[in-house]
Amino acid sequence: TEMKLPGQEESDISSASENVPTGELDSGPGSGLSPDGPLDTDSRELEVPKDPPLFIQLNELLGWPHAPEWKETGRWVLFEEKLEVGAGRWSTPHVPTVALPSLQKLRSLLAKGLVLLDCPALSLQELTEQVTRVESLSPELRGKLKALLLQRPQHLIQTPCTGPCWGSAHPREASQEEEAPLKEQHQNPLRQKFAAGAEAGAVLAGQLGFLEQPLGVFVRLRDPVVLGPLIEVPLPSRFFCLLLGPPTLGRGYHEMGRAVAILLSDLQFQWRVRRASSLHDLLAALDAFLEEVTVLPPGRWDPTARIPPPKCLPSEHKRLPSQLRVAKGPSVRRRTPAEDRHGRRQHAANPELRRTGRLFGGLVQDVRRKASWYPSDFLDALHPQCFSAVLYIYLATITNAITFGGLLGEATDGAQGVLESFLGTAVTGAAFCLMAGQPLTILSSTGPVLVFERLLFSFSRDHSLDYLPFRLWVGIWVAIFCLVLVATEASVLVRYFTRFTEEGFCALISLIFIYDAVAKMLTLTHAYPIQRPGSPTYGCLCQYPDPGGNESQWTSTNPKDRDDILSMVRKMLGDFSSVLAILLGCGLDAFLGLATPKLMVPREFKPTLPGRGWLVSPFGANPWWLSVAAALPALLLSILIFMDQQITGVILNRAEYRLRKGAGFHLDLFCVAVLMPFTSALGLPWYVSATVISLAHMDSLRRESRACAPGEAPSFLGIREQRLTGLAVFILTGISIFLAPILKFIPMPLLYGIFLYMGVTAISSIQFTKRVQLLLIPAKHQPDLLFLRHVPLSRVHLFTAIQLACLGLLWIIKSTPAAIIFPIMLLGLVGVRKALEWVFSPQELLWLDELMPEKERSIPEKGVEPEYSFSGNDSEDSELMYQPKAPEINISVN
Repeated sequence: TEMKLPGQEESDISSASENVPTGELDSGPGSGLSPDGPLDTDSRELEVPKDPPLFIQLNELLGWPHAPEWKETGRWVLFEEKLEVGAGRWSTPHVPTVALPSLQKLRSLLAKGLVLLDCPALSLQELTEQVTRVESLSPELRGKLKALLLQRPQHLIQTPCTGPCWGSAHPREASQEEEAPLKEQHQNPLRQKFAAGAEAGAVLAGQLGFLEQPLGVFVRLRDPVVLGPLIEVPLPSRFFCLLLGPPTLGRGYHEMGRAVAILLSDLQFQWRVRRASSLHDLLAALDAFLEEVTVLPPGRWDPTARIPPPKCLPSEHKRLPSQLRVAKGPSVRRRTPAEDRHGRRQHAANPELRRTGRLFGGLVQDVRRKASWYPSDFLDALHPQCFSAVLYIYLATITNAITFGGLLGEATDGAQGVLESFLGTAVTGAAFCLMAGQPLTILSSTGPVLVFERLLFSFSRDHSLDYLPFRLWVGIWVAIFCLVLVATEASVLVRYFTRFTEEGFCALISLIFIYDAVAKMLTLTHAYPIQRPGSPTYGCLCQYPDPGGNESQWTSTNPKDRDDILSMVRKMLGDFSSVLAILLGCGLDAFLGLATPKLMVPREFKPTLPGRGWLVSPFGANPWWLSVAAALPALLLSILIFMDQQITGVILNRAEYRLRKGAGFHLDLFCVAVLMPFTSALGLPWYVSATVISLAHMDSLRRESRACAPGEAPSFLGIREQRLTGLAVFILTGISIFLAPILKFIPMPLLYGIFLYMGVTAISSIQFTKRVQLLLIPAKHQPDLLFLRHVPLSRVHLFTAIQLACLGLLWIIKSTPAAIIFPIMLLGLVGVRKALEWVFSPQELLWLDELMPEKERSIPEKGVEPEYSFSGNDSEDSELMYQPKAPEINISVN
């Protein structure tokens, strides 16, 4: 459709929704670069069509009247990148800003200019013919303008082979044969940032002396066409905008060109313009954009400052046109009572946590659910990322096995040791990965179980009992109790494990990791003391060649290889950072010949305790009735294992991890119960899900989007769910018994460092730690956390103090003879959380924690949160329901 716009008066258009075609009322704005990610359920519920992502480029006319040439000075996808001419590079992506007068001038120019919607042009030559058909231009001026538009623009393209280069040193007119994309365009690494089907938009702006009045042209091509060298990336162009006029003071046309590019980079404006059928629709889209503009006062900020991109982009669904909201009605994304304010799906909605009313009904459902995914659990592991995960988790697992094996040997006077720890970890871990409902879980010795082992041995020693036979009967009774829990579907009680319980347990485990690592390293200072300068054995000497000190030699590298190659190197360093740290530490230790303790791996396959076989006698020197009395400590251990296993399962199976294959709470507990008599009969340690290592395993298998706009953080796509990485880790752990000649070169401080690293990253990533930090930060310097906007600071501190008191009480009980009641105290965290409902309002608990299942059901009646009904206003509460769903407790391993 070609339209010549007369100088008619502009009509006042209040909303773009008035011009939305009827057929589009069931769709909304979308983009291939949606900030909510490709797995966003909100988009599926709204049935939003995904428009192709759009790359916008601004070519500015410079050098008039001496040597006019087109030069690319800006580009946009979601954020703006400016050409830094002096540095010869593109700026970092930043949030674009534009002055209101530029938008107003642009609107006036488009209202009087030429608008071509669904233009049939198939080449740059045909497009220039179309845009120069303006009545105000004489044939001579049309020829000059056409020749100018066909000049090849200059692009700053940093190719991996040639480095920064300009598209053309001498701009010249592009003939029909030269309209093919340049070689540099195909080598542009920016192409990798776009998903398939991406399109481009070209904006040309500048001052032209032979024009007597401004010229504005906006074109939407019917079919996207590659316009030769016009765009730095060989993408088919959908939009073309031309803004030229006589020379004026200032940078008016440059700013109007930026305004067009900013408009096209906005997903809502882009959605409207793609469906516009007239000038009225185009201006309505611009007016709708102006209605949402936020104005910054001129004296309160620096216009030259660049606003960095936000960590999380707000959802586009909040900006749906009003008619779309009315048309969608109840279909618009709405939180259910089973969802909290942060958009996280509560446990009650999980099908794994619904009672069937039949014995072993939950177990049968878990088996049926996981059976259909079993083949893919191995095929999905065929990815290089899994190899990196295997190496990292293997080192973490053997570190855990060695450390807890040593601690267990000390606690049991050699009745168990490192060999039993290696063997038990390998066998039980491999079996669990093959049978479990959640194979990403890593079985290992844990701090709470180690505490119970120490108590059980002390009780046996004080009462002259044979420890291993007594332990065998405890393990048998634990298996029986756990099977009863599986049969009665007790795992559904994990719905009551809210963030309060999870954070308390995770903090306790993390502190055990940190404490053990630091204690081990401090123990090394006695056997391997730190040498002070001046001591006879001080072996490190720094020699200064001259008074000027040491000189660092740096090699200047050619920037031509810094794009793709450095990107690949950074990715490799990130994936294998822990492995490279181990290798580097081993290399330095060997090169410098440091006297450090090395990894001790058993060289013979026999029990640590001399004189005993692999099978434990059922009674030994113990009386027969002890096999019945063992049920009492077994009951306490069953509570501990249930809490340890299921809290870890709840954390790993949170909805924000976007697991596709579901959980298996009943099946996982069944596997732990079946393995318990096996480990007890062989005198091996008891194993349960290890929270920290399991979280590290999941984080090492994160899937993130590759095609993302410059400045945009990669979207979290989920976890690579499979069984092979865990299976490979435990097979390597078993083989490690026979790799003593190689593993003996690994310094123990390196493994303690990994141990410490996992504990620190685990405890630093939970909200509890952030709230503890608030106790030490003055109010005016505190970060802008969401819960601080809705909960008084004194109430936040009270909630944190209660958590700290519970954590301190757990630690004290764990470290004293009263540790026998430690499992009951863990279970008591749920009771404390229930009692908090008498201290805090449901609104406060909703922000600081999560609601209990019965409280979730009562929300609509009590009116705790009226924001559940989406009203479409601009309140910050309505935005929270669309916050990106990212894992709450996250272990970064890169």
